[in-house]
Amino acid sequence: MTKLLSKDDVMSVLDMEDTITVLENAFSDLATENAVMPQRTPITSPDHNGLALFMPAYLKGMGALGAKVVTVYKQNPAKYKMPTVLGTIILLEEKTGAPIAVMDGGYLTAMRTGGVAGLATKILAAKDAKVHTLIGTGGMARTHAWAVDCARKIEKLYIYSIDPIESREAFRDSLKDIISCEILLANEPAQAVKEADIVTIITSAKDPVVNGDWFKPGTHINGIGSHAPAMRELDSKTVMKSKVVCDLVDACKAEAGDFIIPVEAGEWSWDNVHGSLGDVITGKIPGRENDDEITLFKSVGLAIQDISTAFHVYNKAVEMGVGSDFSF
Repeated sequence: MTKLLSKDDVMSVLDMEDTITVLENAFSDLATENAVMPQRTPITSPDHNGLALFMPAYLKGMGALGAKVVTVYKQNPAKYKMPTVLGTIILLEEKTGAPIAVMDGGYLTAMRTGGVAGLATKILAAKDAKVHTLIGTGGMARTHAWAVDCARKIEKLYIYSIDPIESREAFRDSLKDIISCEILLANEPAQAVKEADIVTIITSAKDPVVNGDWFKPGTHINGIGSHAPAMRELDSKTVMKSKVVCDLVDACKAEAGDFIIPVEAGEWSWDNVHGSLGDVITGKIPGRENDDEITLFKSVGLAIQDISTAFHVYNKAVEMGVGSDFSF
């Protein structure tokens, strides 16, 4: 039998602390060559301003095998009243290849994307970090606020975006059931960044939304939103002054405009990358080495995040009797 899991089913069994733990194990498996993850395959739909990404992975230690198809259609909210990001995940039984689960991937994508920012914060941010600035209030932003709050004892959260004030206020109010710190709406980004110990940027910007001069010594930065060679949220100065840790260096070389653009301009070199997150987790390379260095985690999203989290969801759903069973 195959388990069919809706968005509500996934939401009922998945919480952020578990997501961060699952992801830590997944990145460890990747770093120790206990996972297989081909480069994801993109297909664009220019007439509809859409992008489809096909993302397979196999985590041998977990026995998690499957693939996600995620789509990013920017016209969806205005034109069709649908989310910008949609996803579907299929899991296979590793011994036979038979499908064991088909599930909605939209909420799971938001959770694993926020979760990896939380994981990077846990690994790289200063231990006494208490102030978080979040730039961006779109569909993925909520889980990032949640994940960073899980990773550190956040006392104050600043929120900034270019959305109308009503949208920003609604986003602020949506956080009150998952985090308990003081939440403030920032009128402009510079001061909010200057106040922060942790800065998370999750926007759809094509051009930088921060300036490297804004970050105080010891800041940890999560650069999450840009995911294509022509997109960047970070200016070159931010990249140049940071210790850079990628979710996976090779993936960032292919997709991270935050790095590709300054490399092509001759402002920065890939030789300056500190390494991949899994190598920090497994102790192959150090993480934060002093209180003053600025750490920058750059994520473009990896299939191991989806398949490990989906496998956790599947096992929880079986345990709790959630979802529907069907046979092909």
